[in-house]
Amino acid sequence: MSTSTEHSAYVQQMFGRIARRYDLMNRLMTLGQDRAWRRFVVQQAQLTPGDWLLDIATGTGDIAFEAQRQVPDLRIVAADFALPMMRVGQGRELQQRRNGTSPVAWQAADTLHLPYASDTFQAVTSGYLFRNVTDIPGALREQIRVLQPDGRLVTLDTTPPPRNVLRPFIQVHLKLVIPLLGRIITGQADAYQYLPESTLGFKTADELADLMREAGLREVGYKRFMLGTMAVHWGIKG
Repeated sequence: MSTSTEHSAYVQQMFGRIARRYDLMNRLMTLGQDRAWRRFVVQQAQLTPGDWLLDIATGTGDIAFEAQRQVPDLRIVAADFALPMMRVGQGRELQQRRNGTSPVAWQAADTLHLPYASDTFQAVTSGYLFRNVTDIPGALREQIRVLQPDGRLVTLDTTPPPRNVLRPFIQVHLKLVIPLLGRIITGQADAYQYLPESTLGFKTADELADLMREAGLREVGYKRFMLGTMAVHWGIKG
């Protein structure tokens, strides 16, 4: 088994184990700020009624649901390879569906081998995807392939904290507080050790922006949140 395959299997199993408490942990870890970040992701996607949106690594569907709230009559495909996460999202959708809301199409998909035709979607969004893949350029290529010309790619992810006076305190929070909280809330301490480690070892915001440009996206930009530890990146297919 290759290192890449082992990593993918670990990530898939890990998210399956924490699926039921994943949303609660996100609210606690971010002090509820993640809702605002998702709103910003959808705003940057610049969707209009009737557009096709792919939300890859959708998890429990937070970004997909936010897109539903912001833009009427979207055609949304919410895709992930962690099926237990999507099952939680499907349950949420059944509870909150209102008259006139278009249903989300939930589909199993691997971000490195998307099962969609080229030039299909007006926008591709993701949350906490690139930190968890071993081949960021490959994932970018696939997302760009399925985007229509002038389509927008928007992604939310963690980023290593800036090297300033707050960095040591942020590292303590990531390495000690989050694993402790994860053990108490989910009973899965190892998952919440992996997540902070993957944050500290991930690309900087500038490095991810450079990879997006190298993949062929234009007008690449990003905005940081939460003391510089989160970033939303965007770019347009040329």
